[in-house]
Amino acid sequence: MFAIIQSGGRQVKVSPGSVVEVDRVSGITPGEQVSIDQVLFVGGLDGGESKSGAPYVANARVIAVIEGESRGPKIRIFKKKRRKGFRKSGGHRSTLTRVSIKDIVI
Repeated sequence: MFAIIQSGGRQVKVSPGSVVEVDRVSGITPGEQVSIDQVLFVGGLDGGESKSGAPYVANARVIAVIEGESRGPKIRIFKKKRRKGFRKSGGHRSTLTRVSIKDIVI
């Protein structure tokens, strides 16, 4: 069984036992159990059935445990205007939250 959840404006495919990284979730400590209610799609049910929501599947949730935080890859940004001498360099690294998926409840 698998599910597609929405977290931080992105869609992530999860299954029980998998570890995924989502955008930073503030105010949560490692080891804490969370319930994610924004389930967009559930597939691989008994008999090969699937459920899709409009926009979310009713009464479906994903049980997960917070494992910790990590930093994403460094993104480099470079701007230049030709023949003007304008050059500007910048970038950022996003903070991600590692989440271990325990169960999908329908």
